[in-house]
Amino acid sequence: MPPSIPFASRLTRAITAAVLSLSLAAVALAMPTPAHAEGRIRIAEQFGIVYLLLNVARDQQLIEKHGKAEGVDIKVEWLKLSGGSAVNDALLSGAVDIAGAGVGPLLTIWDRTYGKQNVKGVASLGNFPYYLVSNRPEVKTIADFTDKDRIALPAVGVSVQSRVLQMASAAVWGEAQYNKLDSISVALPHPDATAAIISGGTEITGHFGNPPFQEQELAGNPRAHIVLDSYKVLGGPSSSTVLFATEKFRKDNPKTYKAFQDALVEAARFVREHPDQAADTYLRVADAKQDRKLLLDIITNPQVQFKVEPQNTYTLARFMHRVGAIKHEPASWRDYFFDDAVLANGS
Repeated sequence: MPPSIPFASRLTRAITAAVLSLSLAAVALAMPTPAHAEGRIRIAEQFGIVYLLLNVARDQQLIEKHGKAEGVDIKVEWLKLSGGSAVNDALLSGAVDIAGAGVGPLLTIWDRTYGKQNVKGVASLGNFPYYLVSNRPEVKTIADFTDKDRIALPAVGVSVQSRVLQMASAAVWGEAQYNKLDSISVALPHPDATAAIISGGTEITGHFGNPPFQEQELAGNPRAHIVLDSYKVLGGPSSSTVLFATEKFRKDNPKTYKAFQDALVEAARFVREHPDQAADTYLRVADAKQDRKLLLDIITNPQVQFKVEPQNTYTLARFMHRVGAIKHEPASWRDYFFDDAVLANGS
């Protein structure tokens, strides 16, 4: 593993990147996203098996297939990013049409674009428990982390992992200190954070990740253990990673948009009915190095559900409004998801 980059250096880089991101976002908010003709869709995804539905859709060219059923030839472009901030900025700048990130980033961008681009959810990618894993045996609960620890997650204060950690912090220290652990949190891509947890010996002693990285850590380091489970914080199974888009893209590209949703529905059915083939798809499309049995165990885990309807997202939305993380208070989950037939049974 390469040497650990000093925290101060990474913090300086993070601040510089954040300022640049905010500048890009400000420009994007002031300028309309360029319109595109039917038949083109650019999709931003991140790391992990939580994006399996997109992997299957890409591998089997399901978007193109359903596009032909709608009478349109669709050109699909894929972009891989890390962190909700980067994904949100890409969507606001017009670099992508569909953004893939956690519920936290969706709520953030829904709030920021309210009455403007009106970004809303397009679909969920399924329900997955997210674990905060530590390789320090002394850390039994989040209250055991110290100023010397560093918790890696995709985006500090934005990612769904960060928001769930804030909810857990509010339960321990009160809502006035909901962001208490933000000061020891650092933004790091899941693969890098996983390597740090497994190898040990770096400033990273905690990682709030997602499948399969969290399972890889638990299997790869005997000192690694679960400190926090997102399902327990949120009160049950919940959608963690979702897809979202601007109102304009949905309105201007109804056939492409429908083909995309139909492709996701077919991909979800394929994963449920053919878990072995789905595992092989992930290994091939994501160029993943994880153990196949580990992946198959995740896909067939009863706590994991592959479906496009969002579930149990409103708990986080209410918390974020209560602590001032979003200004607009959604009356229900329907406020930040588009009113589409495939999402009818969401929550």
